Order: sequence, then C-alpha cells, then structure tokens
Amino acid sequence: MSITYQSDQGVGTITIDRAAKKNAITGEMYEQFVAHLKQAAADPAVRSVLITGAGGTFTAGNDLKDFSNPKFAQIDSPVLSFMQGLAAFEKPAIAAVEGLAVGIGVTMLLHCDLVYVADNASLSMPFTSLGLVPEFASTLLLPLIAGRVRAAEKLLLGKPFPAAEAVVMGIANAFLPAAEVLPYSLKVARAFSALPPGAVRDTKKLLRQAQAAAVQEAILREASYFGPRLAGAEAREAIAAIIEKRAPDFSKFA
Repeated sequence: MSITYQSDQGVGTITIDRAAKKNAITGEMYEQFVAHLKQAAADPAVRSVLITGAGGTFTAGNDLKDFSNPKFAQIDSPVLSFMQGLAAFEKPAIAAVEGLAVGIGVTMLLHCDLVYVADNASLSMPFTSLGLVPEFASTLLLPLIAGRVRAAEKLLLGKPFPAAEAVVMGIANAFLPAAEVLPYSLKVARAFSALPPGAVRDTKKLLRQAQAAAVQEAILREASYFGPRLAGAEAREAIAAIIEKRAPDFSKFA
C-alpha cells in the first residue's frame, strides 16, 4: 500500500496506489501523502501537482480498519495533517478522477484548483450512513460551491452522483472519456511550467485567502465531531454491518 510520487516536466504526480483495496487510504498512506506534498512544495522545478488513483479508481475513501484507531481524527493524526497540508498547498493542485471517489475522495477535490472527472466516475460522501459527520471543511465549502440545498442533499443523504452532476455542482471543471482524463489533466498540469510561478502562486493565494482561516477552522471543528462519533454506537453499528455484510439497524437509536 502506498502513495507514489514522480516528478516530470514540471509536474509532481501523486498517485493513490492500492488498487487491490480500491485505493482505500490508511494512516500510513496519509503520512506518505503529506511527505510528497512537502517534497513538491520544496522543489522549484515542480510547478504543479497532479493527484490521481491507480487501476481506474480514484479512492474508496478511508480504510475502515483504520477507524478502530482512537487517534484517527485527533489534531496530530496523519489524516488531519494531510487535510491541513493540502488546504494550505501553495502551488496549483489538479485532480484526475476515474471510477469511485468516496468520502475524502470527494472532499479533497474541494481543495484542488482544477478537477477533471471521467464519465464513468461515481462520487459519494456517505458520512451519515457510517454514523459520522462530513470532514475536510466540506460543510463550509460545499454550500459555497454548490449551494445549500445541493450540499444538504449530498452530505445528509450521501447518495452517489455522476461526473456530469459534479461539473454542474462546481466540484469539477469537466468530465471526459475515462481514457482521456489522465492525459488531459497532465497536459493542463504541464501548462503551468510556461507561466510565471510567482504570479501563479500569488493568484492562488488571492483566490483562497478570504476563506483560508475559515477552512482551517472548519477542518478542526468537523474533527471535533468526527472523533467522538467515530467512537460512538452508531458508527460501530454501521462499520460492523459493512464487515458482516448485512444491513445496519439504526432503529434503536434516538
């Protein structure tokens, strides 16, 4: 299981590479992700970062087994470090999304500057069905991007939605045939090599500065709910039902 990194022609490509588990992300993988973001940030030859997934899948979200770790959502946890790092990343971040994008696989897109999705992509944020709350400042950013009612639909019900709807909502720039998503995204990422890097960084800063503090606050606020809910009975029932391959029973909860 790994997050791989390679730098070529001004682009640092970060690949979620755990295809056998639908690219589900573990705590160790979040640590690798943070290290690669720092590596790309420190390399003057890297003008942009491209985030993608191996094997025709973006990511199925957090590895459910990691949810058993009581430190998963704490302030100093790898997942919180990843969220804070990507939210504050100064260079352009581009995402190329194929197949499944679940949970943090969608919420991380809200922190990318340009997003391209395959026409076979299926996106979902099923936090409530897991007895959890949304994360990565999505309760702040999704209503701003998509509007309150669309955000409520996606975050409260958590049902999957297609690539075309992601574009309409403002989560993605465009959807393309699956075979074209990565090459097109790479072409866009390489375009930054021909632009003045300082001007690009300052423009990104200005685009995000008005909400930067609020985003970091929202990440921590959501985590303060996420951690206790993760340890709660509703989440235990939801995760047990997935492991046992049965329907969850929430009838006993008030």
